[in-house]
Amino acid sequence: MRVGHDPETTQGFVNPPIVRGSTVLFPDTSTMRRRAQKYTYGLRGTPTLDALEAAIDELEGSHGTILVPSGLAAVSLPLLAFLGAGDHCLVVDSVYGPTRLFCDTMLKRMGVETEYFPPGIGAGLSHLMRPNTKVVFLEAPGSNTFEMMDVAEAAGIARAGGAVSMLDNTWATPLLFRPLEHGVDLSIHALTKYPGGHSDLLMGSVSATRETFGRLRDAQMQLGINVSAEDAYLVFRGLKTMDLRIRAHEQSTLALARWLDGHEDVARVLHPALPSFPGHDLWQRQFDGSTGLFSFVLRGGGREEAAAFLDALSLFGLGYSWGGFESLALEVDLTDRIHATAPTEGPMIRLQIGLEDVADLQADLEAGFAAVRAMSR
Repeated sequence: MRVGHDPETTQGFVNPPIVRGSTVLFPDTSTMRRRAQKYTYGLRGTPTLDALEAAIDELEGSHGTILVPSGLAAVSLPLLAFLGAGDHCLVVDSVYGPTRLFCDTMLKRMGVETEYFPPGIGAGLSHLMRPNTKVVFLEAPGSNTFEMMDVAEAAGIARAGGAVSMLDNTWATPLLFRPLEHGVDLSIHALTKYPGGHSDLLMGSVSATRETFGRLRDAQMQLGINVSAEDAYLVFRGLKTMDLRIRAHEQSTLALARWLDGHEDVARVLHPALPSFPGHDLWQRQFDGSTGLFSFVLRGGGREEAAAFLDALSLFGLGYSWGGFESLALEVDLTDRIHATAPTEGPMIRLQIGLEDVADLQADLEAGFAAVRAMSR
């Protein structure tokens, strides 16, 4: 993947240099007054950050990209940029949990009203638009429950109502889905996940259209947020192998998801690439593939059964985040949902499938099921 950096600009070195810095010198007062040079202060960018922003722009097809210290910052900053007191914000109910928390706390204190809508609302979204609706926030597939939606339809409704549309695209990455091509104004990523790929950094990005980028960049500078050159370099390096890693994640994940889909101890598998999933047709029409994150529902039981299953795992680690080389598992908590509520058949387990051997991972999951079965003896 050759994006974001021209080796001819750095004496042939294939990777950009790590440029650390805060102070940038000007040759004279006139240049300083006019800010008439590319770099003026470290907060406003360095060659290392520029290389990563340019690479993401090429992948996203965006006019401009900003970098922020975490995936959650990539959610909160554009919301702050485009919302103010008295505004109305529409958010899909299957959104990432911390996004909901930000809306229900910080935005509420700012005087912004947040309204959540079902991910399957379709054209009905137009009936929720108000004159003061300024943002429509989407996530596809939905967080933890993986509901699909017609992104172009939702973005079109937002635009027709005078609102800006934003979409958290972390699950797919721009390799598998490019939101701006579907009419979305801002595409959000936790670069912590697949772009970083090695569970050793935190970073987020927001990629914007020409019409929205200026306001987004202004908000970034007003808040004084940027990232370190070292972390930007690691993400830039991660992009070079992201396609290979995602294909490996996808292959292993589909093998395990299909196996679980026919398992006697599984009530339901929530993965949009499976034909059995209700939103499979929408996924097929919009996405170019799938990644390593999905959920399944244990057949019967509750929190005790979920704990027994998880505690019996040895290869799967118990941890948050995903997108790295290691497989992870956790119990999904959906108690904050209004519309996209938890399945009723049993507890829900989310799996991140890493780069380990599929047979070993399957055996590990089978040990979890055995631990649950042992509870009823």
